Formats: sequence, structure tokens, C-alpha cells
Amino acid sequence: MSSETSSQSPKPRVAVVFGGRSSEHAISVITAGAVLRAIDRTRYDVLPIGITADGRWALTADDPERMAISDGALPSVEQIAEPGAGGVLLPIDHGRQEVIYSEPGSVPKDLGDVDVVFPMLHGPYGEDGTLQGLLELSGVPYVGAGVLSSAIGMDKEYMKRVFASFGLPVGPYTVVRPREWENDPAAARKRIVDFAADHGWPLFVKPARAGSSMGISRVDGLAGLDEAVAEARRHDPKIIVESLLRGREIECGVLEFEDGPRASVPAEIPAVSSHAFYDFEAKYIDSAEGIVPAPLTGEQTARVQELAVRAFEAASCEGLVRADFFLLENGEFVINEINTMPGFTPISMFPRMWQASGVDYPELVDRLIQAALRRPTGLR
Repeated sequence: MSSETSSQSPKPRVAVVFGGRSSEHAISVITAGAVLRAIDRTRYDVLPIGITADGRWALTADDPERMAISDGALPSVEQIAEPGAGGVLLPIDHGRQEVIYSEPGSVPKDLGDVDVVFPMLHGPYGEDGTLQGLLELSGVPYVGAGVLSSAIGMDKEYMKRVFASFGLPVGPYTVVRPREWENDPAAARKRIVDFAADHGWPLFVKPARAGSSMGISRVDGLAGLDEAVAEARRHDPKIIVESLLRGREIECGVLEFEDGPRASVPAEIPAVSSHAFYDFEAKYIDSAEGIVPAPLTGEQTARVQELAVRAFEAASCEGLVRADFFLLENGEFVINEINTMPGFTPISMFPRMWQASGVDYPELVDRLIQAALRRPTGLR
């Protein structure tokens, strides 16, 4: 839509939804701030909606500067919610797209229709298919993966099962479900130790359904295992244990174009000497610098791009995905995971890879909104 066209007809209204109840609340706020800063206001009207850490939906200030890390302090929805703000309600009736604002003791106000939702939520209760299901019920278009692919992308166990069923290479792993650890921790611990005997220490103990490297521990021996399990279970009662894959960490972005998904140039996450692995602090506080484009051969680049698009299709993804790989010492790629709503600040790897591929940040945001507006809700 050109600026001339938008001046003659109503602009699409984009609700940017962020925050949420997961441990990635602050990362979601940071990401949303970058998107709010980039959305072309001559083409779109914007409605920022934050979800507090306890699950309350609120109108927030449209102020990206207050949504960034400041002196090492992480932002929250509570800090930018309108003072004394009431609750925000999305429609649940199919075909109704108005947003309602409600304050105690006052008549609810109709804030107008929303044409598309840009869900910038990370982690459970937003990136895992729950919000996507609500939007499907109401028939409101939204950016990114649908219900099934969001759920697959959040659960590392079932993600790996899907990839393996489609012939994608995955690394060794084992899963400990909540009742296993609660009912017989000795047996669950023995299974992890047996896994280590087969594949070697160190192991990485992770929440099965979390992101941003939250709750992940590197375990070099039996002595640190229980503490690592406790830390992972603090984020998710189901944990996944993976063996160390020796090689280079390579990432590749996938973006939905009019003619289908395409892969970006890949990037490399170099080893961070001050961290045991690429953890939360390395990503967001110390800002570990990825290499874009990754120093790969033409054949290696083509291979990882092919695998990234295959992973996108295997999980029935839409809109965007960041696919993370290991390039092993034998030259083979192994897929580690996909992220259906990756970190999305201008310095995050997904936008940087697309910048190097010829799609700058504002265009990237616009393409995602346009793809959501083109795509019908419901079964497809």
C-alpha cells in the first residue's frame, strides 16, 4: 500500500502484543519496543498492548525508549502501562475484531477494530500456540506461526521428533517428564547418567518449553546434575537433556515471501570465552557478537539454507523462523531447534541475517505484517 493509497483509505491497525507470563517477559518487551520503533506509521495505525507478568492485559505507552535495557535493568510491562489503566479484552466471537477497554465502575469502551495482531511474546503463554488459538477463535489475522507450529516450536522434545520424522538430522537427547522426576527421581537420574555413559559428559540440561537460554545448565559430572535439573524445572517441569555436539553454532533465518519461504544468509555464534555456553547473559547483557554472514563455503551455505527451509516446512511454520544448527567437526549439519518468534531487536541475529540478505529492519516488519494480512485464519 503506497502512502498515497493510505491517505485515501483507512490504514490497517496493528495491535502489538508483548510481555506475558513467561520467564522471557523482559525480552518480549525489548523486542516489542524495537518493532514499535520500526513500524511505518504512515502505513499502519498501532495499538500497543502489554500483558503483565501476572497475566493482566493493559494499554501501554507507545514509548519504545522505555522498553529497552537500561543500565543492565530489564524492562517490564508494569513500568509502561498507562497509570491506573483498566483491562484490555480481545474479541472471542468470530468475525468481531474490536478491542474493548474496561475500567472498574466505568462503561467499557470500544477502542476500535484491529486488523492484525503482531504477537511479540516469547515462551509459554504466548509463543506456544495459546495466544494463536485465541486469535483463531476470533478470526483475527496475526503474524507468525499458527497453533500447531507454535506448539511444536516451543516443545523441544516434539520439535526433535517432528524433525526426525521428516529426515532432518538431530543430536542425541533424552527427556524426563514431570511425573518421572517427582515419583522416582533415582530412576530418572540413572537414565540421565546412562545417557552420559553412552554419549559422554558434559550434558546440557534444559527446560523443554522455554527460550532465550533460560534455565539451561552445562553439567560436567554427576555432582552438578540435581542442581541443574532443579534449575531447569524452575522454568518447566519437563526437561530435556542433550549431549555436547562439538562444532560451530550456525543460525539461519527463514522468511515467508509471496512465493513461499526463503532462507537468509547464515550467521555464526562464536564461542564466548567468558561463558560456558551461549547463555542469557551472553545474548542480552554482554551482547555476544554473531558473525554475519557466517564464514562458510558456498556448499555449506546452500546446505544449511536448504535444511532451514525444510525445518520451516516440517513444522508447518508461517511468517518467520530462526533455525539453529551445529556444524560438526565431520562437516555435517545437525539441527538443534527452531524459534518461531526469535529475538527481533535490530541487533538480534534474525534481523541481522536478513539485513545482510537485502531486507532491512523496517521492510522486515512490513513483510511480516503484509504476510499476516494475506493469510486467512482457520484451517489451511
